Amino acid sequence: MGPPGSGKGTQASHIAELVGVHLVSSGDLFRENLSSETELGLIAKKFMEKGDYVPDDITIGMVMSWITEPEHSKGFVLDGFPRTIGQAKALVQQLGNNHDVDHVIFFDVPDELIINRLSGRLLCTDCQTPFHRFFYPPIQEGFCDLCSGNLYQRSDDKPEVVENRLRIYKEETGPVVEYFSNLGNFHEVDASKSIDEVRCAIAHLLGR
Repeated sequence: MGPPGSGKGTQASHIAELVGVHLVSSGDLFRENLSSETELGLIAKKFMEKGDYVPDDITIGMVMSWITEPEHSKGFVLDGFPRTIGQAKALVQQLGNNHDVDHVIFFDVPDELIINRLSGRLLCTDCQTPFHRFFYPPIQEGFCDLCSGNLYQRSDDKPEVVENRLRIYKEETGPVVEYFSNLGNFHEVDASKSIDEVRCAIAHLLGR
């Protein structure tokens, strides 16, 4: 868990490799539906473009469908889910007493750093390689170093949208942090540090 731009997506991939399970991001599930122009995708698009969260019933149904697939029966890493109390309770109910959530890792980052991170983020239209205007600029402005594809900024990474995403995050996700803290499986990581430092902290708390 953590605000947008906290680096949880990058670290979630590493965690999945570290423990040998699959990873799912609610954002990736939505984008898959967007690119396929499914009914779910078109509904989600209206919310995502404004920086709003997609309603719980749509999000829960999509993630739970993924969780119950046979290849995920040995465990998984969830990135960006749950974001609301409704989602958290649905997850705990779905897993049941025998398959509890083992760890909830919270990525803590100051708002100012998040806005700087996200508002400068760029993606390649062809290979989806990420760049950043300030922290990791491409060799040739506007073009991918790997495949020469055009770089673009996601509509939900524009500064005014990022600020709205942070506001909604605090309103809806704050109670989820408290919910899992009370379950005793909650860990907080300083995600303002470098990728390698955050990675080491996570490996330590997982005992790896």
